Amino acid sequence: MSNPISVETIATKILLVRGKRVMLDSDLAKLYGVTTFNLNRSVKRNMERFPDDFMYQLTKQEVTNLSFHFGISSWGGRRYLPYVFTEQGIAMLSSVLRSKRAIQVNILIMRAFVKLRKLLLSHKELAIKLEALEKKYANHDQKIKDIFAAMRQLMLPAEEPKRRIGFHT
Repeated sequence: MSNPISVETIATKILLVRGKRVMLDSDLAKLYGVTTFNLNRSVKRNMERFPDDFMYQLTKQEVTNLSFHFGISSWGGRRYLPYVFTEQGIAMLSSVLRSKRAIQVNILIMRAFVKLRKLLLSHKELAIKLEALEKKYANHDQKIKDIFAAMRQLMLPAEEPKRRIGFHT
């Protein structure tokens, strides 16, 4: 590829829509070095390769939500709603788009999905460990306060016994 693409750059293009990690057709087209129209035309010629869990078209509400989330629409000026591709759909794109660039980009995209999964897993593990620590030390604050109170009591000057003035016989 003439202009190198990093896995991190690709990872920023992965969105969460309908509970699935997906990429927009326009972002994929840019990565593959083709127009969005040509990418979608190639897909439509091979629709049997793209079931609903591989690719689907966004609703107007989903586009609005994404536009609001990112501030600026990166797919503005389109006459139709964008398509999104799941990881499996992107893998299938390599059988439809057969250029060397498409192969290289697909490899990078697959690496980005794997990296994202590992990152999410490590965050989940960290959250579990943090929760366990919180439970373990939840009542330590009160115990520490009790220790300081006891130490303060020990630091108070001892009361001297009162002397009786009197005669001893």
